[in-house]
Amino acid sequence: MVNGFTYTNVVPWLPVIKDDLELSNAALGGAIAAYPLGALLTAMLAGPLIARFGSGRVSVATGVLAAVLLPVVALAPGWWALAAVLFALGTADAWMDAAMNAHGLRVQRRYGRTIINTFHAVWSVAAVCGGLVGSAMVGLGVPLQAHLLGASVVLLVLAGTASRFLLAGPEHTERADGHVAPGEVLRLPRAAVGLLLGLSVLLMMAGAIEDSAASWGAVYMRDELGAPLFLAGLPFVACQAMMTVGRLTGDRLTDRFGAVAVTRCGGLLAAVGLGTALLVPGPVTAIAGFGLLGLGVATLFPLTLAAAGEVPGVRSGDGVAVVAWLGRAGFLAFPPLVGAVADATSLGVGLWAIPLAGLLAAVLAPALRPAAAAART
Repeated sequence: MVNGFTYTNVVPWLPVIKDDLELSNAALGGAIAAYPLGALLTAMLAGPLIARFGSGRVSVATGVLAAVLLPVVALAPGWWALAAVLFALGTADAWMDAAMNAHGLRVQRRYGRTIINTFHAVWSVAAVCGGLVGSAMVGLGVPLQAHLLGASVVLLVLAGTASRFLLAGPEHTERADGHVAPGEVLRLPRAAVGLLLGLSVLLMMAGAIEDSAASWGAVYMRDELGAPLFLAGLPFVACQAMMTVGRLTGDRLTDRFGAVAVTRCGGLLAAVGLGTALLVPGPVTAIAGFGLLGLGVATLFPLTLAAAGEVPGVRSGDGVAVVAWLGRAGFLAFPPLVGAVADATSLGVGLWAIPLAGLLAAVLAPALRPAAAAART
């Protein structure tokens, strides 16, 4: 919840920040890019941090760090300061992402059944709430500094409350293979490299599919289909709503049918949903297609990260950090790819990269099997 609610409070304020700092579109885009850049450049440190301090402590500490940094966004006097604080927020997000997923896997092992998708559903709900709160504050004319300071206080209380309920003991207490690769230096057995690469590509596809509604849904509705402005944002809403539904039901489906089957069906559903919408263009089919895409992709991200934390011979924190880092690095190529194809042809053609990503995710689904088998032993 803390992770999902933090940066999304800033997003609705970006046009205001742009005007206050007198930034061009390119300058604002460059500052925003510092957030994923910070995550990309520093994410690999998450594994050693988790090994040294434990996933629970790192989760709370980075959540507190992000909460403290949030009000600093409102104090940035210019481009460099804004980019620097967003870089730091991206770093905190990457470390927290790896740590909270690693700790979530500890909880899941003790719980005795799949619950990782529900954790990600909470993230989705919190992210939507952060955006809604930010939008409301902008609309009501609340000062940026007051809003972000208030959000920071809420986040600090949530992080402090969560810290009281974290699991104690060594990081790999609950794993069948016990203390894996002891020490603080990241260690990857040669036999695990191929599996980690497969999971990284699968996560890359999941990220590309998941982000497509936010990046291109409104533009496709307005520019390609000529839909009125009040309908332009509905593909994103449909995608997020159905993704939340998919994550809330995904744990039961995973326990009944297995992670491989759920991931394969999810990738195919995402591909068929958006592919059909592109073949039969129209506002209604586009909204429905992005909704099916959200339902299909719902479990791909959490199940892939869960599998990364169960790779035999690899510490959970290292597995999650490596796969998340490689997934982030590769995912950066997808929006420019869609944009380049769209400029050369049309956005309708460019968006076919997303159904192809769904098909590739379905093909890569067996990469989840070795880790899942290890988790059951």
